[in-house]
Amino acid sequence: MWSSFNEWFWQDTLWLPPNSTWADLEDRDGLVYPHPQDTLAALPLAMALVAMRFAFERFVCVPLSRWLGVRDQARRPAKPNAILEKYFLTEGCNPKEPQMAFLAAQCGFTLQQTQRWFRRRRNQDRPCLTKKFCEASWRFVFYLCSFFGGLSVLYHESWLWTPVMCWDNYPDQPLKPGLYYWYILELSFYVSLLITLPLDVKRKDFKEQVAHHIVTITLIVFSYSANLLRIGSLVLLLHDASDYLLEACKIFNYTRWRQVCDALFIIFSLVFFYTRLVLFPTQILYTTYYESIANSGPFFGYYFFNSLLLALQLLHVFWSCLILRMIYSFTKKGQMEKDVRSDVEESDSSDGEVAQEPVQLKNGAAHGPGAAPTDGPRSRGAGRLANGHAPAT
Repeated sequence: MWSSFNEWFWQDTLWLPPNSTWADLEDRDGLVYPHPQDTLAALPLAMALVAMRFAFERFVCVPLSRWLGVRDQARRPAKPNAILEKYFLTEGCNPKEPQMAFLAAQCGFTLQQTQRWFRRRRNQDRPCLTKKFCEASWRFVFYLCSFFGGLSVLYHESWLWTPVMCWDNYPDQPLKPGLYYWYILELSFYVSLLITLPLDVKRKDFKEQVAHHIVTITLIVFSYSANLLRIGSLVLLLHDASDYLLEACKIFNYTRWRQVCDALFIIFSLVFFYTRLVLFPTQILYTTYYESIANSGPFFGYYFFNSLLLALQLLHVFWSCLILRMIYSFTKKGQMEKDVRSDVEESDSSDGEVAQEPVQLKNGAAHGPGAAPTDGPRSRGAGRLANGHAPAT
């Protein structure tokens, strides 16, 4: 049964153009070609990258963050409460007001105390600034090395400057050692990102990140197996061109170097829009959709590969919209305040709670609607009472 599936899965017509066979990609006369089983080397290398990341974050990033002045915000822990904790874990972390009132009655709390408990409990699960700094630093180092390493591998290749040459004599294109090592390293890195995704900072575009990693890994494996390394290498290089700038922008944001962060954000935005919304569709998608089949007919691999590239382009458009929102915020406020994908630390006066206006006193008398009498002990407690409840501590 496995043999039948294997024979069907690797049939020539699925992976290669018409009139091409796997026999054409066998090593011969000193020429080496890519083989699908080569991608298995990415699995142990991905585990090694995970170990390297944890060591790098612990022994390099954490001390560096302290030296650069990254400080985690002090958080007040939520007091243990079995009823609220059970609801938080099973039903949701942000209940509506009717549910909040019901929980408050169950626990003997005021509505304000229950809101405060949920805010503090949510803050406990949010990643600290040091963790964000470490994660951004690791990705910055890899993307920077990967981009310039890939550029050095491709700089003297003709297809870097003329993408149509990716299809010269395809699929009879021997594999060069430098391209092999860079390609497998990129595959290993994205596999390691998928492995550590549950441990990473969970942002609002978590689902899109998962989709991006899966599409990227599938693209790398398929392009390597079908000897589409030339066009695949251009896709990787275009992505790395802006990724390291984004991570550098995050690093300077966490260290509160606002001017450097703002300048890098502008540069990143320009590079991202040019590589993902200009070069990618006009150079990569155009050559894979039209020029790739100029000398041969379409086949299953052609449709599959282009579908993955189109999915990648849709993700580019999604993230471009987020960047445009950040640019709009930047032009209004003059500086980058936060990543729109990140959750914001909540204060004890947020989340629908109406802040009480300070009582204006004049000669010991409180003024304004509902002001308490000034005589007797009630005048001393008036500022501490709200709707008949004492505020929570």
